[in-house]
Amino acid sequence: MRLRHLSVLLATLAAGSSALAADAARVTLPVFTTAEAVNQSCEQGLKATRTAIDTLARQPLEAVSTATTLAMWDDLAIRIEDFASPVEIAQNVSPIKAVRDAAEACSQKVAELNNSLYQNVEVYERVRRVTDATGAAAQLRKVAIEGFEDAGATLPEDKRKRAKEILDRIDALAIEFGRNTREKRGTITFTASELEGLPANYLAKFKPDDKGSVTLPMDYPAYFPFMENALSGEARRRYFIAFNSVGGEGNLKILDEASQLRRELAGLFGRASYAEHVIQRRMAGSPEKVLDFLGRVKGKLAEVEQRDLQALREAKASLLGRTVDEVKIERWDLPFYTERVRRAKFAIDQNAMRRYFPTEPTIAWVINLAERMYDVKFVAADVPKWHEDVRFYDILDAGGKRIAGAYLDPYPREGKYNHAAVWGLFGASSRVGRTPISTLVTNFDRKGLDYKEARTLLHEFGHLLHGTLSKAQYASLAGTNVRRDFVEAPSQMFEEWARNGETLALIKQQCKDCPTIDAKLLDRLDQARRFGAGIHYTRQHALASFDMALVGPTPKPAMQAWRDIETGSALGHVEGTLFPAGFGHMMGGYSAGYYGYMWSEVLALDMASQWKGKLLDKKTGHRYLDTVLARGGEVPPEKLVRDFLGREPSNEPFFAEITGQRKH
Repeated sequence: MRLRHLSVLLATLAAGSSALAADAARVTLPVFTTAEAVNQSCEQGLKATRTAIDTLARQPLEAVSTATTLAMWDDLAIRIEDFASPVEIAQNVSPIKAVRDAAEACSQKVAELNNSLYQNVEVYERVRRVTDATGAAAQLRKVAIEGFEDAGATLPEDKRKRAKEILDRIDALAIEFGRNTREKRGTITFTASELEGLPANYLAKFKPDDKGSVTLPMDYPAYFPFMENALSGEARRRYFIAFNSVGGEGNLKILDEASQLRRELAGLFGRASYAEHVIQRRMAGSPEKVLDFLGRVKGKLAEVEQRDLQALREAKASLLGRTVDEVKIERWDLPFYTERVRRAKFAIDQNAMRRYFPTEPTIAWVINLAERMYDVKFVAADVPKWHEDVRFYDILDAGGKRIAGAYLDPYPREGKYNHAAVWGLFGASSRVGRTPISTLVTNFDRKGLDYKEARTLLHEFGHLLHGTLSKAQYASLAGTNVRRDFVEAPSQMFEEWARNGETLALIKQQCKDCPTIDAKLLDRLDQARRFGAGIHYTRQHALASFDMALVGPTPKPAMQAWRDIETGSALGHVEGTLFPAGFGHMMGGYSAGYYGYMWSEVLALDMASQWKGKLLDKKTGHRYLDTVLARGGEVPPEKLVRDFLGREPSNEPFFAEITGQRKH
């Protein structure tokens, strides 16, 4: 969604909407090296966008139409993307703190601009009066009107003003929450004896002090291998508590304030809860349907979770030389004993799997899969980048025409966004010849991925393909601009390509010396993956339930709500942890939407069944591309899925998955 170099960005903003109709020449992001450059870009972008908003607001009412009004509305979206998206990505990945800080300040101004735009009654009235919209244009009008209504454009002036104050405050809180989790993470030190059990290749990454102690960061490449391998239960407990307290008390206060503000916002509209306010626009349609779905999921999980936990208790009893009745599985035990069972029963060692998935060849393998499935080509290009680890690709179609661009930022560093995510920076628009750009950000081990991380790479690449292979008419509806409870489906579906022998065999093309993943190993990987499904999905259910508790009619304080949920679970609550303080989804767009991870997985697994195990079949791939990926949000997701499946979706594959019964 972002742009080229700073000079080109400013020229585009100054030139008016005619400059939006760019050809398919390469478009890249400005690389900010100073706070001043961020500030200049931000102020120029804000000024030009405000001028464009005023122009649309003054359009004669008798002149409104799809060709004028909706085109101007989409041009606004493009303008905002062009200056705001480079700022947003800089805020999350720039190695320069001053740049991140300036970008953060600009992001707040952009949020306030958006809130003002969606409360602009003059613009709303012009969009509302468009009567000749059909097809994608009709959907654009519908989504825009929903945005206006939900922001308060139809409220009385006093309530509209309060809604604006609330929305601006929530956006400011979200930025502060993200800053706290990104930049105030801390470290933890372990003695030499506490490091027993950790693989040599893991320990080699960290320099010990003169006593042999090692200090570890609060990031995923350090945390998960430690929790899966460290023999010391006490060491795992300490790391667990520290890792699950990132963000601190300050972020808990932010969550609580946001919950109360969201409840007040819903009340301005006469709605009983923020969940009701938000979910009316989702596939689910209502909080009642979400709670019904979560209830059905919970009913399937109780027995499976107990079966998994019993296996872990047996493993712990065996290691400690005790009886099963004498041991209890703690939350910090889950990764360690889950991996121990997988090694013992299925001969799967996640650390050993890194030999099969060396990082750079694995990235090349995933690119190769996309190229084969959709007849595209990723061509590396030398463009300005914000860090030496970053790489950029032009994406070409079968005829060699450039159709998109993609950045990959794979490795961890200080101050960088510390999860895995994709930013859709520029949305496609066939209306103005606009090519999309997405950025994939991960924090992988440089030498190799375990099997779970390989699936994570595929998941995020699914988001990237959803953004870059879009052929939408309107940028506002391009790529991942879809309903929140559908947005994960294309990425979840792509994880299936890590479970297929034909697709995994292609890794050898990128790494001839890598060991082969044969049919027997693949079967063991699948058995190991299915073990622990009850525990995993019970956790997903808890997170979704926590989200719904924060957005219900009478939201509790976040920590109390989380403590209540964990206390009522099989493993209980660990005192001293502050998990909600680091749960960025609640301030990052998934409020009243975390259920969507499981909701969309229902659709993802059903859509994957259309390949019938032949995951490199181009005919099915192109049908999926044309029916789902290319359309973005121009067609409601329920229709996209029905069109691709040729029937109503089924939840059978999903329920087989969460109970550990689905096989590859």
